[in-house]
Amino acid sequence: MESAGEYYPDALWQRCTVHFYRNVFSVVTRSKTRDVADMLKAIHAQEDLATAQEKAKLVIDKLRSIKLNAAAAKIQQSIEEIFSYYRFPKQHWIRLKTNNPLERIMRERRRRTRVVGAFPDGESALMLSAARLRHIAGTNGVPEST
Repeated sequence: MESAGEYYPDALWQRCTVHFYRNVFSVVTRSKTRDVADMLKAIHAQEDLATAQEKAKLVIDKLRSIKLNAAAAKIQQSIEEIFSYYRFPKQHWIRLKTNNPLERIMRERRRRTRVVGAFPDGESALMLSAARLRHIAGTNGVPEST
């Protein structure tokens, strides 16, 4: 099977910022996590791509100066993967920076289908999933927590 990149070679790749942060935190001691989180948030608080890239360089230098070389390396290695959203209109940035809303929808779909267990056919599974998606779309994308 071909990858999405083969079908859409000009598409931009946006890495989820939440997952990026978690990867960086995996090499940071618990006592330094809050400081590193503040630095990462400062990168994303920038108004445009150029200033975000410059801020990222400053954060990398700061992390190296406080001996958090592994965190600096993780940021330097994949920082450009989290900047694609800057190429879209600002009103879309919040939805493009993370895939957590999509993950929540998928978790809700899995939860609902597990209750049923075995479906008599693929059509009934599709109908249940479509009904949940319609419900979520009608409630501004917030699955109910029942």
